[in-house]
Amino acid sequence: MKGTFPINSFQSIQTPFYYYDTNLLRETLRTINMEAGKHEGFTVHYAVKANANPKLLNIIREAGLGADCVSGGEISASVKAGFPPSRIVYAGVGKSDWEINLALDKNIFCFNVESIPELEVINELAAKKGKTAQVAFRINPNVGAHTHANITTGLAENKFGIAMRDMESVIDTAMSMDNIRFIGLHFHIGSQILDMGDFEALCNRINGLQDELERHHVKVGHINVGGGLGIDYQHPNRLPIPDFKSYFTTYARHLKLRPGQKLHFELGRAIVGQCGSLITRTLYIKQGASKQFAIVDAGMTELIRPALYQAYHKIENLSSNEPAEAYDVVGPICESSDVFAKHIDINKSHRGDLLAIRSAGAYGEIMASGYNCRQLPQGYTSDELEAE
Repeated sequence: MKGTFPINSFQSIQTPFYYYDTNLLRETLRTINMEAGKHEGFTVHYAVKANANPKLLNIIREAGLGADCVSGGEISASVKAGFPPSRIVYAGVGKSDWEINLALDKNIFCFNVESIPELEVINELAAKKGKTAQVAFRINPNVGAHTHANITTGLAENKFGIAMRDMESVIDTAMSMDNIRFIGLHFHIGSQILDMGDFEALCNRINGLQDELERHHVKVGHINVGGGLGIDYQHPNRLPIPDFKSYFTTYARHLKLRPGQKLHFELGRAIVGQCGSLITRTLYIKQGASKQFAIVDAGMTELIRPALYQAYHKIENLSSNEPAEAYDVVGPICESSDVFAKHIDINKSHRGDLLAIRSAGAYGEIMASGYNCRQLPQGYTSDELEAE
């Protein structure tokens, strides 16, 4: 079964471009608010790194989510989109001085801090402004996730976070600083996680750390468990909305929140992943010695995930209903890794056919590059095209 696309509207748009089904995005956001709303104290932030298209940011902000940022540029984009600074959190292992100053000037809710040197710089810069910075410490829980090695972040070997053994001393250091207010703990174990057991393991680790802190009379107002919930790349039409019910219920059942504690989530891919498709045009059908290639005008410059992670994206020929044939779908970039898929069946393709590379709403447009002096792709929404 193919997805539904406004093919006639696509004909006049220069390919490659991103197409976003904003009806699906809004339904996804409604589901998130419904499922998270069943549990007291649950607050959801959108991880802007997944996709910072201003049109999508506006829709997400309208749904009432906060923003999770990992750069000064993302903070600026979030503020411009209307996210209240009081609902913006700022994470990242390498915050520069100008980014910290920007966050202080905007009076964001919280810095997710990853080292004592970073904490010292935030304290120093906040003192110069006569401000107090709220901080949560990102603790590396040494919890693995059943996902790609490049997007696993919670192991001791990863660059992220503070080691569990240092947690109490770091908190003590923060409490001794005049321009720092310690408010919480932050965790994130990885991305594209579909096994709820990984999140349950994180809950168990957090429960143990909280017990340890309470034995030393340290109270934590906020727990931030990051994001990580994956999407179904194999079946975007059958399962367009992730299983948010199981996701939030896992935390409600297994994480022992203390009275008055707030639990924060930072979902990215799960919010925007399925609503986006990369639309590309077939340039040539090339017959090889043992295979045939569908050479398209999109490449790894528009969607790098297959080259970077060997990621799978379902590909549909929107222009053809002919019987399927096997193709290697490849791009024009001067790199052997510029391949979207090998030996996949799609409806027989011809020069000029439009193909949709599905489930590309997260880490697609935002990671596009100008390599080979390529133009960056434009993004269009169903709202725009339906209004034409």
